[in-house]
Amino acid sequence: MFFVMENIVTFSRALADATRWRIVRLVMDQALCVCELADILEMPQSSVSSHVQVIRKAGLLESEKCEKWTYFRIDRRYRKLIASLEKFFAESDAAILATDAARSLQRLAQREDSCCPGPKSLTSRRTTRS
Repeated sequence: MFFVMENIVTFSRALADATRWRIVRLVMDQALCVCELADILEMPQSSVSSHVQVIRKAGLLESEKCEKWTYFRIDRRYRKLIASLEKFFAESDAAILATDAARSLQRLAQREDSCCPGPKSLTSRRTTRS
């Protein structure tokens, strides 16, 4: 199922929460499932899932179903815009985003030994953000 961003209000709502912004940053270049996000954010899966659905309904995420897991990553159409927002607000949340990035690397290192098989088509596409 594909959702198109309806308007600026829906888009803004998706980013207007600290947890959702953290999720957006985590799935900017790397596809993650809800259980991986929950581990990284140290939050219950149900809470993370609710936040992911708000972001998804705004049309910001592409997804891939793999067995019983769904992996999410920011749709490429929105990466430049989100990167611009990040630059503009970089100082306000740099510490928490750095912690999230470090936890993400640790969690991804455990992917092979965890319950999550990893995505097949939404593989990591690290890009240089200017």
